[in-house]
Amino acid sequence: MKISARNVFEGTVKDIKKGSTTSHVTIDVKGLVVTASITNESVDDLGLTVGAPVKTVIKSSDVMVAVD
Repeated sequence: MKISARNVFEGTVKDIKKGSTTSHVTIDVKGLVVTASITNESVDDLGLTVGAPVKTVIKSSDVMVAVD
């Protein structure tokens, strides 16, 4: 696999929570927890299961966090 993104980290699927259209996939990247929101179809197409090795690809110009 070749990809232009430079932020690619290997991890392991820890949890998959499927909603009506979107799944939240929790990935352990060397102790850091990353959660991806992807379609249920993508979960099925990728064959994702708990314990599966995956690569996380992070491509973003910013990260926002807010509280009142």
